[in-house]
Amino acid sequence: MTTPAAQLVLHATQVHKSFDGTAVLRGVDLELYQGQIVALIGSSGSGKSTLLRCINLLEQVNDGQIFLGEQDITDPRVNQDEVRRNIGLVFQAYNLFAHLSVRENITLALRKVKGIEPEAANSRAEALLERIGLSEQANSYPDKLSGGQQQRAAIMRAVALEPKVLLLDEVTSALDPELVGEVLELIRELKQQGTSIVMATHELSFARDVADWVLFLDQGRIVEEGPAAQVLGNPQQPRTQEFLSRLLD
Repeated sequence: MTTPAAQLVLHATQVHKSFDGTAVLRGVDLELYQGQIVALIGSSGSGKSTLLRCINLLEQVNDGQIFLGEQDITDPRVNQDEVRRNIGLVFQAYNLFAHLSVRENITLALRKVKGIEPEAANSRAEALLERIGLSEQANSYPDKLSGGQQQRAAIMRAVALEPKVLLLDEVTSALDPELVGEVLELIRELKQQGTSIVMATHELSFARDVADWVLFLDQGRIVEEGPAAQVLGNPQQPRTQEFLSRLLD
């Protein structure tokens, strides 16, 4: 993927990962430029979530390298907590703290990770909640919010830390269909604001609309990659064609 005018913020080269002798990632390469969305598509078990977890250092790669900017974050000497301050990861299951209000879920990370004073953290949280239409729910606990509201709050909790890269792992999969749209609209807005995103998704129409680059993974390998319109609209590889036809039927 070549984008001469944009800054390369993340790249992975020949990443391998196995669990108990079973290969899950088999030499995966990835490039993410400033302000881009790279979409990962593929069947369950293809390696999408594992790749995101390797990028966030929740899993240690067996071979290969991952760079955040110029830093090799797979170097065993790296400060993993420092790296994670710059890479936000949002899961499909929200993972909001049930015993904290929506505002507190956002301010906790700002205070503990960024060291921001409580008053400033509250101001930032309130601004973020207003941006996603949740100001009135700031003092509510997560179980009082819809799934879509919880997921938007979880995304904004990650965005609050101003990460260099935002990783989204099937963030609409646990939502009722009518709630998916509001989360996708937030992702669209983040892209417009210049956020760099790697997104594992089954929302192919959305990926076609907003992603700059698509990687199709199958059994831990990249079978096909390219601009979203090409991969999703005119795939060249038989395996990609089979996968897309099955989903689109």
